[in-house]
Amino acid sequence: MNRVSTFPAESWPSSATGNDVIAVHPAAAALGITSELLQSRGLRLYEEAAERVLAETDAEGREFQLTPAASAAWQAIKAAAADQGIVLELESAYRSVARQVEILQAKLAAGETLHEALRWVAPPGCSEHHTGRAVDIGTPGSLALVEDFENTSAFAWLQQHAGRQGWVMSYPRGNTQGYGYEPWHWCFEGTETAG
Repeated sequence: MNRVSTFPAESWPSSATGNDVIAVHPAAAALGITSELLQSRGLRLYEEAAERVLAETDAEGREFQLTPAASAAWQAIKAAAADQGIVLELESAYRSVARQVEILQAKLAAGETLHEALRWVAPPGCSEHHTGRAVDIGTPGSLALVEDFENTSAFAWLQQHAGRQGWVMSYPRGNTQGYGYEPWHWCFEGTETAG
């Protein structure tokens, strides 16, 4: 079990628009991300998971962490898929705010505008990956983190079975948050039997 520290929410800059006050994580504010941008896209802030466990280690030795409940749910859905001949693999799981900053900075350094980068990368503090309940899923024979994942038997299986096990695809086509379509990104919302 790992413990993480986070910036206390009360120290985050915010601005008021109407009756809503939208806070901006300090790491996002340092990149020029404003509360108005968060509000215009309907984004919300997520605290980093306080408790995480090792959910899986891939063939390259990368370790993926999730909350205990999400880890158990991942093992259950992965086993259920395997029982039907479907292989699900983790491409990403828990991600710290600091890692989110690195990903966004790399996109900006590669010449993308902030607007372009934020189509695919959540502002620091706004990523579901911070919660330790979100995963990016892959399957053998499919490139990781590409829209073509929707054409795999793994995606078809997830569409049919994931909801019953507490998993939700967060960013369908035309999502209100303004992100690109991510058929690989699923978040554990919980079920009556699973965390």
